[in-house]
Amino acid sequence: MLNTISTDICIIGAGPVGLFAVFEAGLLKLRCHVVDALPAVGGQLTEIYPKKPIYDIPGFPEVLAGDLVRNLMRQIEPFHPTFTLGERVERFAKLEDGSFQLFTTDGTEVLCKAVAIAGGLGSFEPRKPAIDELERFEQGRGVYYMVRDPETFRDKRIVIAGGGDSALDWTIFLADIAKEVTLVHRGTTFRGAADSAEKVKNLHEAGRARLVLSSNVTHVHGIDNLEAVTITANDGTTDSLPVDAFIPLFGLTPKLGPIGEWNLGLDNDAVQVDTLDYSTSVPGVYAIGDINTYPGKLKLILCGFHEAALMAQGAYKYMFPDKKYVLKYTTVNGVPTM
Repeated sequence: MLNTISTDICIIGAGPVGLFAVFEAGLLKLRCHVVDALPAVGGQLTEIYPKKPIYDIPGFPEVLAGDLVRNLMRQIEPFHPTFTLGERVERFAKLEDGSFQLFTTDGTEVLCKAVAIAGGLGSFEPRKPAIDELERFEQGRGVYYMVRDPETFRDKRIVIAGGGDSALDWTIFLADIAKEVTLVHRGTTFRGAADSAEKVKNLHEAGRARLVLSSNVTHVHGIDNLEAVTITANDGTTDSLPVDAFIPLFGLTPKLGPIGEWNLGLDNDAVQVDTLDYSTSVPGVYAIGDINTYPGKLKLILCGFHEAALMAQGAYKYMFPDKKYVLKYTTVNGVPTM
């Protein structure tokens, strides 16, 4: 039986930016329905690193990714948003009256007056290094492409590979949890934050972590579970290191999926927007967060929050062009309920 949902804004993506968009829309008395292909809210924060600390959310010197998601869910409770999780939006159509009709993979129909795409990187999968037999040690046998629960690695011997923020951050974080942590990087300089790179070097000098530069992990060894890795330096010399876990962190490969077929303006698999209100080339459709692009774009959660606020204002004007909205500060009026 077809499940039909009617709402004001359909938000595609239940990551932090999509959730905050519910709050900003709620302040304008706009109802939201959120659709996400993942089975739980939170996007990458929930799926990839729920225990990872985040340091650049205003007002929080440090907040765990999972806690940020829980706080966002509490923040939007007064507006009673509805959710369709574990389903991906497949089809999209703009109707004659300017409203929209969307269908998910499981046949859920969403009728709405505006669409906000907050799909992050789209659907994604980890970039895997070209190492023979690597997949044999997946599924809990020693090779992990993300850190969902740091306790998995308590008192374990770990090798992390990569040169970006994730590799640096997890080396720092797991140095207090694992028995041994080794970071292997093919270069001599890091792509991640300079402050994080300095912290890793300090851990190395203090003997709390091992840093191996100009090298790659080239082989994995073990019978049923991972037992060792081979590290090959750029000069060809090799070293075998006994390990319990290998964590290659080379980023994610994003895939737009059906969104790429919706005739929106694209630039390198990102949706082009007008920074006035983060509208796309299709009136009534907006894109916020990592999925959009514009001059000066920064892929930061806090920037996505800003985009969500302006998107909600733009969507309100699109839906009610004859109404004049007067900005009301929450410090004066509090948070309305719906």
